[in-house]
Parts: sequence; C-alpha cells; structure tokens
Amino acid sequence: MITKYKIPGVAIGLAHNGNPIYEKGYGFRNLENQLPVTLDTVFGIASVTKSFTCVAILQLQETGKLSVQDPVVKYLPEFSTPTDATDKMTVHHFMTHSAGIPPLPTILYANKKNIDTNQSQHKINESYQKSIDDYEQLMEFISQLDFELLGEPGTEFSYSNDSYALLGAIIERVSGVLFERYIKENILLPARMVNSCFLFEELQGYKNITSLYASRKKDNETEIYEDSIWLDAPTMRAAGYLKSTVRDIFNYTEIFTNNGKVGENQILNTKSVQQMIYPHIEFSPGKYYGYGFIITPNYHGGTLVEHGGNFKGIASHLCIIPERGMAGVILTNLAKVPSPTILKGALNIFENRNFYASPVSYEEFECTLQELYEYEGTYISIAGNRFTISVIDGGLKFSIPDESIPIQCIGIDIFLASVRDQSEVVRFIRNDKGKIVRLAYHFRQYHKSS
Repeated sequence: MITKYKIPGVAIGLAHNGNPIYEKGYGFRNLENQLPVTLDTVFGIASVTKSFTCVAILQLQETGKLSVQDPVVKYLPEFSTPTDATDKMTVHHFMTHSAGIPPLPTILYANKKNIDTNQSQHKINESYQKSIDDYEQLMEFISQLDFELLGEPGTEFSYSNDSYALLGAIIERVSGVLFERYIKENILLPARMVNSCFLFEELQGYKNITSLYASRKKDNETEIYEDSIWLDAPTMRAAGYLKSTVRDIFNYTEIFTNNGKVGENQILNTKSVQQMIYPHIEFSPGKYYGYGFIITPNYHGGTLVEHGGNFKGIASHLCIIPERGMAGVILTNLAKVPSPTILKGALNIFENRNFYASPVSYEEFECTLQELYEYEGTYISIAGNRFTISVIDGGLKFSIPDESIPIQCIGIDIFLASVRDQSEVVRFIRNDKGKIVRLAYHFRQYHKSS
C-alpha cells in the first residue's frame, strides 16, 4: 500500500506495555538526497495534536484551575457566535466537537502568511484581507461570520478545529504561559519526548527532519514532488501543529496504558485518563469521540483509542488498545494517503488477524429509488467544501473533488463509501419535519443547499 500510493517516507511502529515490538522506517525523508526515514525522523502529526491539548486541559482541571463543565465565556468573554447559544457552550463541548459549530474558513486565514508564499495550495476569499495571527483576531473573525449552529450545544457532533484552537487560548489564560510552553513543560519533557516541538528552532540544529511532499496528476500518472514549506498558524497550534517521532509518541502512549504515567512521571491521574478515553458522543454507528480521541468500544475484544491527522505533507495515525497495553504509530510525509488502514493492518497481523480484518461488517440495506432521490443535492459549508449526491444507474454516487464514488446503503439514512482504501460512513440528517437538511461525512456536517 505504501508503494501503491507512492508515499516517499513512512515511519511505523507497534509497542506492547511501552516496549517496541515492531519498528520500521520505509523510504526517504528526503528523496533528492536519498536520506532514509528512521524511528527518530521528525514528522508533522497534524490533528494527533488534539489529544495533547486535552491532556493539558485535564491537568489544569486536576489542579482546580478550571472545570471541563465551565462555560467557554468564563475564560474567553469576548468569544461570540451569531446565535443565542454561545453562553451554553462549555469546555467539554469544545473538547468533544459538540458545541454545534459547523466547518468554518478560519484555518485558511490563520495560515494566510504561509499560503501567500505558496499560493498553489489554497484559494482564499480576498474579501477578508487580514491574516489571523492571535486568539483575539480569531474570535473577532468568528463573531463576524454568518452561520447557524448545527444544534444546541451537546447535541450534534461536527469536527471543529476552531474549538480546539480556542482551547489553546483557554490554556494560555488559565495557566498564564504560552500554549506551546505549557505543552513542552507539562507533557513533552515529562514524557521524555525529546524530539517533539511546535517550532523547529527548539530542536537546536537536529537534522533528522522530513521534507514534505505532495502529489499531482501528470499524463494520467501520479507524480510526487517536494512541497517544502511547512504551514504554521500560531492561533491553530492546539488543533494540529505538533511535530514528533515514532519513538517519542511511544512514550506518550504510556499515559493511556500505564495509568497516566510515563516512567516515574505522573502526567495525568487515572480519573483524567478515563475521561480522555470515555465515549462521550457518538458520531457514527459504533464510533464515539472522547477527549482528543476517537473511541471504538468494541474492537476485536478491546477498546480502540485512536486519532489521525492529515494536512499539507502529513498523514499520521495513532492507535491504542489500553486493555492490552498495545499502541501503534504511523507517520508519513505525504497527505491524503490511507495511514489508518496501513497501521490497523499491521496491528491486525500482529494480533493474528487478516490485514483487512474489521470489527464490524455491514449488510446492504434495501432503499427504493424514490428514497434515493431524497438524498440528491449539493451539500456545502462556509469553509468552501462542496459535495454532490446524485442518483445514477439506480444507485447513489457521492462526488468529492476529483472523485465520484458509489455509496452503499447500510441503514436508514446511512451509507458507506470506500475512499482511498478507507471506509467512510456518509450519514444524512433530517429536521423535525423529516426533510433532509445536512450530510455528515468525514467527521463534519454540511448543509444541503439544493
């Protein structure tokens, strides 16, 4: 699969009770100079960062400085949304992506300075000229957007980088130190994550850092090329900008397999560990969100605690099965590749299952042609996402950028798509009158526009 997707470099490892049982670097951290990947190669981990942010929040709760049930405006009084529900949003809602906030375009403006020097990556609506460089600007930007909540806080799940960015602001205001410094002093150093950082300057000349790569079509072939600029957005670092290595992340996973301890250092107490991996809100059949983790309670006889990350030049994934003391990590230097499939396949083989073994099986659910036509339409977000659902040859097709994918009905308003060797659930949401108003795909909800 690494060859199929032409991934330049991959670091992958499995550990049991903190001890590595499989470690391998594939390919190169730099293709031009043929520099190999090792277990100490620094990669971006993207949204795997989110669990670090939640660990920080729970540390502050342990010391009595905040409660996850506190309203967000207690710490961010200037935070507002164009709704009357802002005061009901709690820290817990932000941690579980359940505040009701739909996908917003903020991350583009937070990265604007990088994008301006690398304009091929994204298109930005120039009606808002400024970049978002601090938390106050981020909150001001959100307050000026016109959007409806997906539901009352606590009722609807939709993945929100904005919520996690603002958790970073809460950590700063409560702790009195910069977010990056708090994470370094209270998580990275105690967990012996010596090659992990937000800014490369912290590594003091360390050279074992990957280059970034992207893919494009040329003459009907996939071409891989170096895309060297690392995007950085200070206001969004709590949502996904940590860099790390397989060895360092092995140390981090001990928090969740060793009652909150890494070596002799107590990072979290056991109650906080359980809060992290508790299935707080279901977002897909049998899948829940905890605090910075996706939770599958019935995974081959254990509980799967996982999270992935996908960003420019990054596809990462972390898996933990706490009851069995198992942990797995994969880091790559090419986005939009099936890193979860590769890592779970390795875990399956280690536990004597078929590479593709899944804890769930789906049966086809009969859907009439008339029912299929109800789903047809275009689904959008103000972040610029657009998906089209069409009835073609008696079945549904789901169109995403550059791809049109047949989707199979597996339940009432629930369909299954296979996207780049990964199974994705597509769920349709109705209002109280039974009309389809939104689509949920890849953790986010999108409004039906036509």
